[in-house]
Amino acid sequence: MDTAYSLPKFAKSLHNSCMAILGAHMSIAGGYYKAVEAAHEVGCDCVQLFTKNNNQWRAKPITDAEVERFRSSLKELGIKHPISHDSYLINLGSPDKELWKKSIDAFVVELQRAELLGIPYVVAHPGAFTTSTEAKGLKRIARGLDEAHKQTKGCQAQCLLETTAGQGSNLGWKFEHLAQIMELAKDPDRLGVCFDTCHVFAAGYAMNNEKSYKATMKSLNQTVGVRQIKAFHLNDSLRPFGSRKDRHAAIGKGEMGLAPFRYLLNDRRFRKIPMYLETPKEDDKGRNMDVVNLRTLRKLIES
Repeated sequence: MDTAYSLPKFAKSLHNSCMAILGAHMSIAGGYYKAVEAAHEVGCDCVQLFTKNNNQWRAKPITDAEVERFRSSLKELGIKHPISHDSYLINLGSPDKELWKKSIDAFVVELQRAELLGIPYVVAHPGAFTTSTEAKGLKRIARGLDEAHKQTKGCQAQCLLETTAGQGSNLGWKFEHLAQIMELAKDPDRLGVCFDTCHVFAAGYAMNNEKSYKATMKSLNQTVGVRQIKAFHLNDSLRPFGSRKDRHAAIGKGEMGLAPFRYLLNDRRFRKIPMYLETPKEDDKGRNMDVVNLRTLRKLIES
């Protein structure tokens, strides 16, 4: 998949000294500290996790002992920048009043749980407009965030709106969607962006050569602003460019190839922004793909 290309000029001068902060999403089965241990074992710098079962509304209370062990594991093992991802059931863009209210309540819980664990950011898919319209859906998301913020005054944990692939009626696949949500929200300082490479590729933003990478980042900067990016999800795509399908693949093993990741990892603007793998955990040979993917990414910086 990988084609011939050269590093951007800004990357050529920095790629030998630019150190990326790389990690992965890890399971909390057995305890929150288990995600930290798993991240350390495969050589991560940072870790992403769910603070509850992502396919259930119910959330078991977090005990003081769980908080202490999680926080101490981060410190002892040197894992930085923990972030969480909210439940896939949440839809702040829903026109259904009951589901919208339930989603707000659930997102409040996500922020509170992150706060308790000392996690600064909660990544969230903006939402889907389903039976309404794009415009109404964006307004609905902003209103939902406003209500969640109102109920969590004083909470330090912030929401990172994730770029999406745009499957179905999901919003956030255009940079303009994220910009509008942040513009409509009453407290935009509590919002940021998580840039997912697979989703952006599937949404139709190219990054396969120097020109297209610069064009995509320029578009992002002119709408949302690159300084709003607080995290990256590094995923290749099983589906082709512009497919609007969200299907993750191992780094360099999908339709994207290695070029976009090389440009991203060597971009000086993002050298302090943590980047998390959400790729399949094993290949057909039973290899731990977090180890393989991290090695592949780090070689893009060093080579």
